[in-house]
Formats: sequence, structure tokens, C-alpha cells
Amino acid sequence: MKLTVIIVNYNVKYFLEQCLYAAYKAASKISSEIIIVDNDSVDGSCQMVAEKFPEATLIANKENVGFSKANNQAIRIAKGEYILLLNPDTVVEEDCFLKIVQFMDKTPEAGGLGVKMIDGKGRFLPESKRGLPTPEVAFWKMFGFSSLFPHSKRFGRYHLGYLDNDLIHDVEVLAGAFMLLRRETLDKVGLLDEDYFMYGEDIDLSYRITKGGYKNYYFPETTIIHYKGESTKKGSINYVKVFYNAMIIFAKKHFSKGNARRYAILINLAIYFRAILTLTGQFIKSAILPAIDALMIYIGFAVLLPNWEAYKYERGYYPPEYLHFAVPIYILIWISCIWLNGGYRKNIQFGRIFKGLLWGTLSILIFYSLVDESMRYSRALLLLGSGWAFLALPSYRYLLHKLRVSGLELELDHQKRIALVAALEESKRISELIAQSGLNIDVVGFVSPNDSVHQQFYLGNIHQLPEIIRINKIDELIFSSGDIPSQEIIRIMLELSDLNIDYKIAPPESLSIIGSNSISTAGDLYVVHINSIAKENNKQNKRAFDLAMATSLLFLSPFIVWFTHSKTGFFQSIFEVFAGRKSWVGYCTGNQDHLPPLKKGILSPASLYPENIQEKKKDELNIVYAKDYRLLYDFEIVLKAWRNIGKS
Repeated sequence: MKLTVIIVNYNVKYFLEQCLYAAYKAASKISSEIIIVDNDSVDGSCQMVAEKFPEATLIANKENVGFSKANNQAIRIAKGEYILLLNPDTVVEEDCFLKIVQFMDKTPEAGGLGVKMIDGKGRFLPESKRGLPTPEVAFWKMFGFSSLFPHSKRFGRYHLGYLDNDLIHDVEVLAGAFMLLRRETLDKVGLLDEDYFMYGEDIDLSYRITKGGYKNYYFPETTIIHYKGESTKKGSINYVKVFYNAMIIFAKKHFSKGNARRYAILINLAIYFRAILTLTGQFIKSAILPAIDALMIYIGFAVLLPNWEAYKYERGYYPPEYLHFAVPIYILIWISCIWLNGGYRKNIQFGRIFKGLLWGTLSILIFYSLVDESMRYSRALLLLGSGWAFLALPSYRYLLHKLRVSGLELELDHQKRIALVAALEESKRISELIAQSGLNIDVVGFVSPNDSVHQQFYLGNIHQLPEIIRINKIDELIFSSGDIPSQEIIRIMLELSDLNIDYKIAPPESLSIIGSNSISTAGDLYVVHINSIAKENNKQNKRAFDLAMATSLLFLSPFIVWFTHSKTGFFQSIFEVFAGRKSWVGYCTGNQDHLPPLKKGILSPASLYPENIQEKKKDELNIVYAKDYRLLYDFEIVLKAWRNIGKS
């Protein structure tokens, strides 16, 4: 057998499915086998492989044994003359395996080979070719010099930026995402070092290959898509620590004791340096919008106050404490409510900001009516300030969106315009899948994957894509991999890379559509939307809502407790929520099997219905509540059923 393809998978079922579909097309041109090692995934990966790719050899581990050990498991049973270590978040061309094996056959000094890699938008990935991370090379990389001078022979050695991306080169390090190895070479230099759990094993093996008298080659005559999956969170502190600790292991193995010690010191300095940068960046990124909001609202009050005084009273009518204490408290309440309504999440929407400001204003007015009269100042000025906040916050966000300020983009609630490149049957299937995803997407039309065009169905054919994209203002193309070869998809992505559009690929008979729009983010999917109550942000929002509602009801209790069905139960419920024993809204009594666990609720979705509601209806309400959770749904239930709080 000529080739064994080994894929180590960990909880990336949809990427694995697409990877295998392309890999089997490429494998059909050569004597080969495919081995999948699953590191105890819980997303149904093994079931998917068994159902859709029964010809593959599947090793299902009962724990996550790491990248090196999992690959070694497969290498030991591999039958191929060549062994390819392939990431599950990749797509290969149809003739990829044939080309790389032919090159290795005629290049006997080659012990390993890597290929040209592009991301989900067709952009070249610099890790396709790398130099050995010696202390000097590592220093330039870790402290940013390689990014500043990528084409320098001195500073750019980590990614060999001075070498032509489209020519074959002898390189020092291969990328673990696609690593072709000669069996004879592995027999001589050994398998992957299992001291490396993740990261570093590719550098270690590449170095041992060159020390064993072989060469590593960068081979750009075939190209793969590398989406970069969930394991590659390069902005995280954990990534920095794991990656650089792998470098320390490498230094201890292959450098002299003195150099290894100096290298370890350098690495640890880099870890702290990058950790500080990461934490600072994350804090600034998360705090910048609330800080600007606070400043904008405060400026509004600072301008409104003297003008309102001049119009209604006289200058100096309000004490300095109003701007120094009262207004900052108002701002804190508004910002908290915007946060609770998702106004500071990624993909900011006007609706979330308006909801946050509305609830903030109502909360301030409630507290305003309860505090001592000497601290009330002016209701009119409060309403004017609220109006300013409603106007200013969305306006400056829109301005930043127009100026394309990095990190402060506004995700307007407009439909993404998509074109499907697929044959008739797949066009219908994929468009139905998009419709079921629940996303705000406009399928503008369909593009024929070949020269034949059914004028009443297609916008045009695949050769007219640049014109179709321009005329129809397309934001994203979705390719059917069942109708278009991977090689053709990659060629089109490279050809259209200057148009700044996104791409996704739909495997046949799959419920997923996969793509990635950034080299630093995981690939994303279009699947049926589920906003599960089990999501961490939903749990946090629910608890914040419980506390805010308990506080509000406690303040309002002197006025509303007389209208409840159980006065004692009303107060008991409030304190049970404060203590965290109960939530304001939980499941209905009924079947809760297989649903995410929730605290017992004071109320439930059934509180909106008559008391004799059927059990089947309760079960349906529980499923809907757990599957598509909304904070405003909790508020609606409490608002409409508050009289029943505490009622047994």
C-alpha cells in the first residue's frame, strides 16, 4: 500500500465529515487507507464515521491521549509506504495525494513534506513553511520582530517569509496540520515524541528528520484549506503557556544545557509578557465600549444641566453632587442593563442597546421614586438625559461602523447576501438547510457548477462568478462539494481572494455548512439554531435577571404585596431567589428528562396558561424553553404572573 492517511479528531464532527469527504476523493487515485483516531469526543464524531465512512479504520479512545500518542497509535498499524498526518479541519484537492507521493518517489532524500495552506478566505497561511525555533529565531518571533519584518532573512526566519510561497523549498520545520512522512524515515528517527501533548511535536519530529540525514520539503504544487479548529485559540493565555512550554521541552531535548537554560528563561519571560499583553488586550477590548458609553452619557448630562438650569431656574440651581454622584449612578445602571441585554456582545445590534437603555431608565425611575426626596433632584433632567442616551449611543456606534474602526464594528441587522454554487438538487437541499438555521440570510440565487445554465433557475455559471458577485452584491459563496471538486473550490477562492467575500462548503447529505472567515478564529457552521439554556452566558444572564428582579420586587413590595395571592409566600420566594435556591422561572411540572438541569422555578412557562393545561403541552413548553431561551421571556412570565408568586 502506498499511503496511509491518519486523522486525529477531538470534538470537531462537522469538520471531520468534510475532511473525510475530500480525503476519500483524493485517496481514490492511489492505493491508500484512512485511519481516524478519536480522542474521546462527545459530539457524535464516532457515530458519524461509522455511518458515513464505514470503510475507514476507526480507533475510539476512551480518553484524550493527546495529538502525539493518538498519531502513534495509528502509525503502528499503518500499512502505507508513506504516512500523512492530516488535521480534521482541512480540505485537500482531488489530486493532492497523488502529487505528494509522486514527488516523494522521485526525491529519495525527502523524509517529510508539507504543502501550501490557505485559510477559509483563500489567504496564504505563513505556517506552511517554518524555520527551526533556535533561541535567536524564537526571540524575534516572541517579541514581534518577525511580524514587523516578515521578509527579512534575519527577523523572518520563523515563517521563512523571504522564500517564495509558490516555489518548492528545502525547509526545516513542517506543519502538523499536513505532514507527509516516509515510513523508512520514521523507522530510523522514531515516532512522534509523546512528551508533547499538543504543539511542538511537529517541530521535534521535523528536527529529528533533518538530524537523521533527510530533508523536509515545502511543496506548493498542491494547496489545502486549513480552517483552524477549536484547539487553535491563539489569543488565549492557555495557548501561549502550552505552546511555549512545548518549546521548553524541545530545547531541553535538543540544545546544550546552557542554551536550554537560557532558552527556558527566555520562554518564561515571553509567557509572562504575552500573558500581560493578552489580559490587557482583553480588558481594553471588553471595557472600551462601556467606557465610551459612560463618557457619552456623562457629556450629555454635563451639557444639558446648565442649559436646563438657565431655561427653567437659574445657574447653580443643582448642587455639584448631581454630576459627581447621581449621574454616575444612573450611568452604572444603564450600562449594567445594556450588558444584561447583550449590548456588549460580539455582533452588537441596536435592539439590544435600546432594550438595555429602556430597562435602565425604568429601573432608575423606580429607585428614584423610593429614595429620599432630598436626593431626587430632577425627573425632567433624568428623562432628557435618557433621551440623549437613546440618541447618542446608537449614533456613535453607527459612525464607528462607517469608519470601519477595528474591534468596534457594528453588526447591523441586515441580511447576509449568499449565492449557492451547486447543481439543482443540492441547491434546493442547501437552501432548505439555511432556512432551518434561523439565521438572517438572503439566498440571492444559484450558480451552475458547470457551463450548462438553466436560465430560470441560475444567475449564471461558475465562470461568471466575479460578475455575479459584483452585480448581486454577494457577501458569501457556499459551494456544494458534491458537485464541485475541492481543487476547483480552492482555485476559485484563490482567484477571488481580492474581493473580500466569505466562503463555506456544504458536504453532501450533511446537516452542516462549514467555513471560516479569519485565520485566528475557529471555523463556523450554519446549523439549526439552538440558543440552549445550558449555554454559560444564558446561565449568567438568568442569574443576573433573578437578582435584579428580586431586588426590584423587594423595593416595590410595600405597594404590590397586597395584590398577591400569598403575602408570606411572596417574601419567601424573594429570599429563596436571593439565596440561589430557586429561580424566578423554571420548568413546568412534567417530563424534564434529557433537558439541561435548572433550579426549581417560582413560576414556569405554564404560568401564562390556565391551570388545567395538559401534561403534553407542559412537556412541549419545557422543550421550547430549554432550546430557545430568551431573557425577555423570563421577564414576560414574571410581569404577567407576579400575582401568583408564592402561591402553592
